[in-house]
Amino acid sequence: MWEVLIYGFVILLSGTIVWYYWSSGQKRSKEVAAKVVQAQEEGRYQPVSLHPYIDPHKCIGSGACVRACPEEDILGLIDGKGTLINASSCIGHGACFHACPVDAISLRIGTEVRGVDLPHIKPNYETNISGIYIAGELGGMGLIKNSAEQGVQACNNLAEELPSERSCETDVVIIGAGPAGIAAALKAKEKGLSFRVLEQDSLGGTVFTFPRDKVVMTSPMDLPLYGKLKLNNTSKAELLGIWNEVLDKHQIQIEEHSKVERISQIGDYHFKLETSKGESVEARSVIIAIGRRGTPRKLGVPGEESSKVAYRLLEPEHIQGEKVLVVGGGDSAVESALLLADQNEVHLSYRKQHFARIKKGNQEKLEAALASGKILPLLSTNVRAIEEKSVSLEQADGSEITIENDRIYIFAGGELPIPFLKEAGISVEKTFGKTLKKH
Repeated sequence: MWEVLIYGFVILLSGTIVWYYWSSGQKRSKEVAAKVVQAQEEGRYQPVSLHPYIDPHKCIGSGACVRACPEEDILGLIDGKGTLINASSCIGHGACFHACPVDAISLRIGTEVRGVDLPHIKPNYETNISGIYIAGELGGMGLIKNSAEQGVQACNNLAEELPSERSCETDVVIIGAGPAGIAAALKAKEKGLSFRVLEQDSLGGTVFTFPRDKVVMTSPMDLPLYGKLKLNNTSKAELLGIWNEVLDKHQIQIEEHSKVERISQIGDYHFKLETSKGESVEARSVIIAIGRRGTPRKLGVPGEESSKVAYRLLEPEHIQGEKVLVVGGGDSAVESALLLADQNEVHLSYRKQHFARIKKGNQEKLEAALASGKILPLLSTNVRAIEEKSVSLEQADGSEITIENDRIYIFAGGELPIPFLKEAGISVEKTFGKTLKKH
């Protein structure tokens, strides 16, 4: 009798534990499924850049990928299988890729229905033009660790390929001073190559347009002439400090506000680059390390050339008591509006009815700011004309409104530098769901 009771108790306890975990899993699956439906309705389900692809046949539902992702609600589990949720918010750092215990995740760019233009790059990062290399985000693999590693490898490869005879004094021109460009410059210095670094904006490149103040790197990397670099919730300013320190120590100059307008091939391993400053630079090879955004996308409306229009928010604490219009519906626009709202009258214009592609944290802060009146929304509107003290916007019904305005910030994304690449002779192809990194 006692044995029956003991066995019965054990079976009941085991069944209760199994039922608890099963029901909890079902509950979490329903919650994730609801988030997926919401993301699909709000246009956040489709990825827009590098993102994880989960092989359902390999996935064991450990949840390691979900826990490793520093963003929120990008990944979830449904019925024990990993799935994308708010894929458009994925920034492609690959933490999930490294965390998966069964190698069920690969990193892709584009989807079966949404193609992405990518330059043709060989395994050694050389393009179809001998002597021109591409590293970093432009080739599809963005963010700090991936970009920096590619910059180092591209520089290593071109150093091996350069012929012994010198066609000109400069061995390599590095276009862009983001993670890939800085790493390439440090490697070039280490290998004794002569080089110049030309940056259209300022040191940091695309990293300093990230829609958040903190940058994350999930595993350490070796930075030439510096050593092991590990970043975890490091501010962009701190990262800039590290870069400035190593560049100053090794006397590497970044030529800022020098946009390369054109690359022409003079001969084998001999190129001429023309800059926005009217300078011509000749080099034996080129590393293109610019981001995919290229130059800021403009609205193309009357008055946009005004000095009160900007495409980046710098030193928001110095802007006070002004009537500001922020244009855009992404994280950059929302975060800029939030930063300006305390000291200014801020309108936020977005061409759609809902903010569909922003992080959950920004969504909550924005909703609170809208509810309190700190930010005044102008949804389903498009800027039509910019005047000295006002802005005219067209509403969904075709009518126009005019608001008083002192300053405008436009966050409409960036123009892909495809024409620049094609003019240089670099092949560009549209890819659909291309795997860029797999185990």
